Amino acid sequence: MTTFEAAREEDRTLLRNWPGVAPFLGDELLVAREDGGVVGALAWRSVAQDEREILYIETASDQRRRGIARALLRQLLSDWAGATYLEVRESNQAAQELYRQCGFEAVGRRSAYYSHPVEAAIVLKICS
Repeated sequence: MTTFEAAREEDRTLLRNWPGVAPFLGDELLVAREDGGVVGALAWRSVAQDEREILYIETASDQRRRGIARALLRQLLSDWAGATYLEVRESNQAAQELYRQCGFEAVGRRSAYYSHPVEAAIVLKICS
């Protein structure tokens, strides 16, 4: 059974080894846990009283395609009244489809937003 909770300090230590997560460990962090171990994480920050931004969502490489990212998104959105934004690489069609299935809609595009490689970002939003 997967459980969801705010990250503990030991979770943050573990997540420092996950590619790309370290820059977001100072923000709000929700983790998915199975059998005592972290299998997914979602970082976000408040932008305004009724607005927040998802900074990062990741699933452990051996736990992908099990619905953990979707469950993290649903958990985050379940207790929120306001707008939630995120950016996704234009080429990441799988992630865009997941976000659409969760109710996000494209509201903008940021040219050359990402580096390595340089790529546009699609800005998505959901109001809950």
